[in-house]
Amino acid sequence: MFEKEYDVIVVGGGHAGAEAAAASANMGSRTLLVTMNLQTIGQMSCNPAMGGIAKGQIVREIDALGGYSGIVTDKSAIQFKMLNKSKGPAMWSPRAQNDRMRFAEEWRLALERTPNADFYQEMVSGLLVEKERVVGVRTSLGLDIRCKAVVLTNGTFLNGLIHIGEKQFGGGRAGEKAATGITEQLLDFGFESGRMKTGTPPRVDGRSLDYDRMIPQPGDSKPEKFSYLDTKKLVLQRKCYMTHTSKLVHDLLREGFDRSPMFNGRIKSIGPRYCPSIEDKIDRFADKDAHQIFVEPEGWHTVEVYVNGFSTSLPEDVQYKALKSVVGFENVKFFRPGYAIEYDYFPPTQLRHTLETKTIANLYFAGQINGTTGYEEAASQGLMAGINAHLKINEKDPFILQRDEAYIGVLIDDLITKGTEEPYRMFTSRAEYRTLLRQDNADLRLTPRSFELGLASKKRLERMEEKQKHSDNFVSFFKNTSFKPEEINPILEEVGSSPVKQSDKMFKVFSRPKVTMDHMLRLDAVSSFVEEHQLDAEVLEQAEVQVKYSGYIAKEKNNADKLLRLENISIPEGFDYSKLKSLSYEAKEKLEAIRPVTISQASRISGVSPADVSVLLVFLGR
Repeated sequence: MFEKEYDVIVVGGGHAGAEAAAASANMGSRTLLVTMNLQTIGQMSCNPAMGGIAKGQIVREIDALGGYSGIVTDKSAIQFKMLNKSKGPAMWSPRAQNDRMRFAEEWRLALERTPNADFYQEMVSGLLVEKERVVGVRTSLGLDIRCKAVVLTNGTFLNGLIHIGEKQFGGGRAGEKAATGITEQLLDFGFESGRMKTGTPPRVDGRSLDYDRMIPQPGDSKPEKFSYLDTKKLVLQRKCYMTHTSKLVHDLLREGFDRSPMFNGRIKSIGPRYCPSIEDKIDRFADKDAHQIFVEPEGWHTVEVYVNGFSTSLPEDVQYKALKSVVGFENVKFFRPGYAIEYDYFPPTQLRHTLETKTIANLYFAGQINGTTGYEEAASQGLMAGINAHLKINEKDPFILQRDEAYIGVLIDDLITKGTEEPYRMFTSRAEYRTLLRQDNADLRLTPRSFELGLASKKRLERMEEKQKHSDNFVSFFKNTSFKPEEINPILEEVGSSPVKQSDKMFKVFSRPKVTMDHMLRLDAVSSFVEEHQLDAEVLEQAEVQVKYSGYIAKEKNNADKLLRLENISIPEGFDYSKLKSLSYEAKEKLEAIRPVTISQASRISGVSPADVSVLLVFLGR
C-alpha cells in the first residue's frame, strides 16, 4: 500500500496535526497525515471557539505565516468579538464563536485541496527508529510506512482515560478509543513522560433552555475577522448568553464530591489552572456564591449548546440535578454529560527550539503531547514542527521565532526552557514584549519571513507591503501636517483635554490619550487624505497605534535589541558545565538537562541566576 517513502508523516489530525501537515505539504514535502478517524480532522474537541486573550494573537500569527487556522475560523464563524478593547492595543484579542461541524469540514476540505498531502485512517502504534533517527511509523495493523521525519500530535489520546464520577474507561475523547504503544516505546528510548488532565462540560439541547431568563451576549456591531486575506466578515451573527450558578447549585454539586474522581484520588494528574472544573472552582473559591456560565451555540443550525464554565467530571446524575437549578436551565435536556480525561505528555525540555526531540533525530512533538492546552497553542506548534521537519530533511537552516517576534516564539521558548508541570496556556502577561506582539501587526512581523520560507504566497506578501506602505505614509502625514487651533479645540473640549493656543503638528495632538482616529477624521485634511488614498480600517488602526504608542513601542524595541546581544552568544554543543566550579549546583543540573544553545536562553532557565550567567560569559570570553 505504501511503496514510496514519504518526506513527512504527521500522526494525529487535530489542530496541531492539521497545521503540521499543511505546512510541510505546502513547502513541497510529500506528506502523509495518519489519524484514527478521518471524519474528525480539525475537530473542536472542547469549546466551539477560536481566539481569546493572547490566543487570538496566535491565530493571527499562524495566518501571517501561511497557516490555515485563521481562514478556517473566518469561514465557519458565527460570532466575532474583539476582547479587551477598553485597554491598550497590546491587550486587544480577537475571538470567534464557530460552527463546530463547519469548522471541521473546512479543515478537511482545505487539506484535501493541498498538493502533496495524502491521508490514511488507522492508529499508529509505534515508530521505526534506526541509529537514533526516526525512519517511519508502524500501524496497529502491522503496516510499516517509511519516511524522513515524523511529527507526533497525539492530543489527549496517548493512553487516554475518561472519568465520569466513579466510572472510568479508555478513550481519547468521548466516543473514540485511546492510542496505545507510543508512550511505552518512547520510554524505552529514554524519554520522560507524565500525566495531565483536562475536562469538558455537558452538551445540552438548546430547545430546552429559557433564554429570556439569561443575559444576551451579542457579537461586535462591526465584526472583524482573523485572516489577513480576503475572507468575508460576518454580516449576521448568533447570540451567546450568560447566566450564573448559585449557592443552591454549589450545594447540589457538593453532594457528589465523595464520588468525584478529582477528590477521591482516582485522578492524580494536574489539570489546567486557568480553566478549572466547576467542582474545583467551588472548592478553591468557597467564598463565592456564584460563577458565570456562558451558553454557547454549537453552530448556525444545530440545537446543541456548549455550557462554558461548567466543566466537570462529577457523576452524571449530580451534573443533571445541579444544572437544572441554574437560571434558564430548569427544563434542560442533556445531549451528553461532562467528563475529565487523563493522558500522557512528554515534558518539553526534551525538545529543541525547532520542536525536534533531542533523543531521536527527525522526530517532532507538537500540541498537548508537549503539555499545552488550547487549540491555538497546539496549532502554532504544529505549524512550526511542520516547517522545521521540511527544512531539516532538506538540509536547510531551522526556522525559530524569538520572544520579541511572536507569541509563538514566547510559547515555544517557555516550553523548551522552563518546561511545564501543568497544562500550559498562553496569556499576554507571559510576553515581555507584548506591545510589539499585537494582533494588528502580526502580518507585518511575520509575512516577510514566511515568504522567504516559501510558505506565504506572493499575494499575501503584496497585501502586507501595501498595508505597510499606506500605514507609514499616514503616520508621516500626521508628523508633517499642522492643525489650526480653531479646528482642533472643539474636539479637545469635547474629550476634556486642554485646548491649544497655536498651531502644531497633528502627531502631537493625536498622541493625547482621549483623542481617537474618529476625532481626527473630523478634520478636513485628514478625511481628504484617507479618501484620496482609499485607506481601509486596517490601515487606520495600524496608524493610530503607531502614533499613540510610539514611545512604548520604541522602548520595547530598544530592550529587545539589548537582549538580542545575549541571543547572539552561542554555547558550544556538548559544553561541559561540570568544569565551571563557580556555577551553582542547581544551575549545573538545569543547564545539563536543558542544554541551552545561547546565553539568552540559559538566562531564562528557572534556577539559573544572574551570577551563573556572568560565570558563563566570563568563561566564553565575553
